[in-house]
Amino acid sequence: MKLKTTLIGTVSACAMIGTAATAQDMTIVSWGGAYSASQQAAYHDPYMAANPGVNIINDESSAEAVAKLRAMNEAGNVTWDVVDVVASDAIRLCDEGLALEIDADAQLADGDDGSKASADFGDLLVSDCFIPQIVYSTTFGYRTDLVGDTAPTDVCAVFDTEAYPGKRSLEKRPINNMEWALICDGVAKDDVYSVLETEEGQAQAFAKLDTIKDDVIWWSAGADTPQLLADGEVVMGSTYNGRLFALIEEQKQPVAMLWDAQVFDLDGWIIPAGLSPEREAAALDYVKFATDTQRLADQAKYISYGPARASSAPLVGKHAELGIDMAPHMPTDPENAKNTFLYNYEWWADYRDDLDAKFQAWLAQ
Repeated sequence: MKLKTTLIGTVSACAMIGTAATAQDMTIVSWGGAYSASQQAAYHDPYMAANPGVNIINDESSAEAVAKLRAMNEAGNVTWDVVDVVASDAIRLCDEGLALEIDADAQLADGDDGSKASADFGDLLVSDCFIPQIVYSTTFGYRTDLVGDTAPTDVCAVFDTEAYPGKRSLEKRPINNMEWALICDGVAKDDVYSVLETEEGQAQAFAKLDTIKDDVIWWSAGADTPQLLADGEVVMGSTYNGRLFALIEEQKQPVAMLWDAQVFDLDGWIIPAGLSPEREAAALDYVKFATDTQRLADQAKYISYGPARASSAPLVGKHAELGIDMAPHMPTDPENAKNTFLYNYEWWADYRDDLDAKFQAWLAQ
């Protein structure tokens, strides 16, 4: 079976509009699935309604954004207008001159409460090129009908193939997997990154991952784990909390959340460097609209990610279609955030390329 989003508007339908490139086309890159559908409903559709001359084309290549933007820049042909990336990738792109620097107070909307953008976003403005959008987490979902009488409560259940036999899905990159491996090998959470920056610590993480390597289905797109869970191909798997929300609450699949050691992170927009003045101005206009107080609150009506603006939080209410209160489904809800792991995006900006290469070499062994 194939999962179908129930959100207003569909990404695929929008992508089919206007097959011939026109001056009004704007290519926005994101992650696909329920997440892109939430952006379609909260941002793209209202923006196109207010700007009839603009046609937004969706691209689902955010997982490969850094490599593709490097290649586009080298070729002198940047075909993307706005790109949704995680914070660590935004830092890398900014450092490499591949993303436009933004003056938040001059180029983004003030908060509805009168606050300037820099104050409204606060500490989430982690890069001069990054416009925050959401706080999300990467966590695990599990099939309630495949885990026996004792449901998992600890993230280390992922490494316990005796108690929970079957396939599990993990993202095909080192981020989060290395941290979980060390935590489940006895490393204290506060020590994870100091251990991981050593050769010995990296070897320790790979050795722990070796214990389940044969039981892992590796995913690249955010929609993969929800589909694998829905099809019963995995007993548990990592993905973004909003994807699991859609699977559980909208699709009514026999799946539950495992919030233990969920990894908090930030996601937001960058505008690629090297656009023409006209395209740059259009991209800035879109981003200013899409990150205002109301729009960020609107996205939370469709998916369980916390809006990045402080002024948006009071506007978060019920799901647009299900009518359920969204607050208990947010990763930041106190009940869900009892044992979180704080992702260190600055550390990963420094070590990502090296560990990516080592991880891919390990996968190939």
